Amino acid sequence: MSNTAGLAIRCKAAVAWEAGQPLVIEEIEVDPPLAMEVRIQIKYTTLCRTDLFYWQAKGSEPTRLFPRILGHEASGIVESVGEGVTDFKPGDHVLPVFTGECGECRHCKSEESNLCDLLRTNPSRGVMLSDGKSRFSLKGTPIHHFLGTSTFSQYTVVDARCLVKIDPLAPLDKVCVLSCGVSTGLGATLNVAKPKEGSTIAIFGLGAVGLAAAEGARIAGASRIIGIARHSDRFEEAKKFVSLILSTRTIMRGQFKRAGVLLC
Repeated sequence: MSNTAGLAIRCKAAVAWEAGQPLVIEEIEVDPPLAMEVRIQIKYTTLCRTDLFYWQAKGSEPTRLFPRILGHEASGIVESVGEGVTDFKPGDHVLPVFTGECGECRHCKSEESNLCDLLRTNPSRGVMLSDGKSRFSLKGTPIHHFLGTSTFSQYTVVDARCLVKIDPLAPLDKVCVLSCGVSTGLGATLNVAKPKEGSTIAIFGLGAVGLAAAEGARIAGASRIIGIARHSDRFEEAKKFVSLILSTRTIMRGQFKRAGVLLC
């Protein structure tokens, strides 16, 4: 067991105090996990456009919670676990996920959806489910959670059902993108679009999500994968994943059909 188990941990975190204002590195306190919660040490975290969206307070009024610790795409190591947690132990390598699964609701039991009634993405909730309180504070002032993950902190507390154990040999600096960008794109292709073998697939956007969608198309057996992007600086990397690249300018000039693609 960790020598910090059951105790509050002081660590650094990037705190968003106001909408659109620079994040401030603060020394905060992270409380120990309660029942069915896990406290993890974040090793690597990345920046997703979703973080920017809510930092800029572009969502509806209930989602504009400040102060807040953003971040949801990360990798880390379990520091301690709360009562009732049996799937994780200190030292486990894990990925936090912002759409958890209770395993009991109709969505979790469905083969078509994993939008859990209890643990689905909820940007308007800034506290833990177990007691309606935050595990973060600064000089007694509570700091809101974000998407149940808040990975812009050296330590965070998540619901055990919003965590995935991974192979300890997997490089944490690379697999962190699996917790959002890669799984989103791959899942969009394999679980939603479900292309048939031999299909021609067009993918708009060639960032992390788009390239993951392209990889999903390859796995599904697509015969031709077309990538469409606005920014030409994405093209070189995208060549590793797609067979043809078009710019949005090409589409605007009406050249899409000449590329052999029909938009429906």
